[in-house]
Amino acid sequence: MHPSKNLKPEWVDIIRKDAPAAEQAGKLQPGQLELIYERGWFKFLVPQAYSGLQLALPQMVRLEESLAWANGSLGWVVTLCAGAGWFGGFLDPALAAEVMTNPQLCLAGSGASTGTATISGDGYIINGTWKYASGAHHATHITANCIIKNEEQTVLNDEGEPLILPFIFDKKDVHVFPAWKYVGMMATGSDAYEVKDIYVDKNRCFKIDPQYTVVNEPLYRYPFLQLAEATLAANLSGLAVHFLDLCGPAFDERMKNPRLTNPQKGYIKQLLADQTILLNAIRAEFYRAVDNSWNNFESADNNGLQEVSLMSRKLAKVSRESVDRLYTYCGLSAANPDTEINQVWRDLHTAGQHSLLTFESID
Repeated sequence: MHPSKNLKPEWVDIIRKDAPAAEQAGKLQPGQLELIYERGWFKFLVPQAYSGLQLALPQMVRLEESLAWANGSLGWVVTLCAGAGWFGGFLDPALAAEVMTNPQLCLAGSGASTGTATISGDGYIINGTWKYASGAHHATHITANCIIKNEEQTVLNDEGEPLILPFIFDKKDVHVFPAWKYVGMMATGSDAYEVKDIYVDKNRCFKIDPQYTVVNEPLYRYPFLQLAEATLAANLSGLAVHFLDLCGPAFDERMKNPRLTNPQKGYIKQLLADQTILLNAIRAEFYRAVDNSWNNFESADNNGLQEVSLMSRKLAKVSRESVDRLYTYCGLSAANPDTEINQVWRDLHTAGQHSLLTFESID
């Protein structure tokens, strides 16, 4: 099914109308954010107990592909910030009720372990700097991974490795500064942030592990790795579908070139048809894997989870390769940074650098 089927046309109009201004400003615009808040898109994975949507994974992944199709930056911000909302299933209930019920909730953050949390009484002293927090400028709270310290000593986990735990901070305690200087995803506001010598209570720390789930629902027992892989792959897929959509008008314009021979025109048309068929076939395989894993992930056989990992990587690879095969024939407009087709190309190749989906194999 085409991603547009999950969104009302007026929503797409709002998202795309503000896209150029968002690119210029380096962050989502008020009209886009108002739509996100109204639809609760930042709360896809927030527990219903805290006013969240608590969507089943297959439904959420399809919606995130649709949002990435509408606009890459908006889809990416929603995906990453909604993904952090999943932490609500592991937070201290009193804190979660305070944080998650905000109608404008937006959790930004980084998975990098570039901070320290030094044990201090019933809490921790936090220091650190983290890069690439998409949505940081309109976040209400920010999360970060920290290496746990006891005075000068690094605390070790049961495997003898440094203990790393996630924390959640109020936005007021975090300093966000410019750091995103890349060709694509320019409206994600994926800037860096730092925390200096702030004390947080121990309830600001949580563990992402099924045995520490606070909200007893299947969503919070589904493995975080496959959740992340599937949602990121869906973003690349949405971008690729958008690019292929734009190839139609671009190729129509190329057909007016008198220097193109009939065989060349036929080749270009057939190439678009072939890549559309290929991409849609891989999308269908991917969604079958996601649906199957969701229905069976708590059974003894977890081959379905491995299939999600494999198909996420395959979808990412085919999305990149299909776009690049077609890009050559789109004309100079595809190389003009002021055009929509170039924005989609830049967004896909920037998002496609995410380390989780770089390699086709999971080994």
